[in-house]
Amino acid sequence: MDRKEFSNKVYEIVKDIPFGKVATYGMIAMLSGYPRRSRMVGQALHNSPDSLNIPCHRVVNHQGRLTPGWTDQKQLLSNEGIHLKENECVDLKKYLWDIALIFF
Repeated sequence: MDRKEFSNKVYEIVKDIPFGKVATYGMIAMLSGYPRRSRMVGQALHNSPDSLNIPCHRVVNHQGRLTPGWTDQKQLLSNEGIHLKENECVDLKKYLWDIALIFF
């Protein structure tokens, strides 16, 4: 799969993350069929065209940390009812997308 195909697969997966939920880069990589490409997921999202309206703000790292330098992400998540813990991370136990539901 080339980079463009991979990016398009990532966009389709991220579009499926429900309002008020988050996923990790690793989860998106796993769902794309390339579990070792979590950094490429981040690159694809960073380079996603605005015209596609990809909800990139719903993707965080495996600890629930937000994207460094993206000041709007916190507000976008807050607008969806996702509140951060004191350490400024998303509470993954509360807000993580239950991907098992998409397989049934």
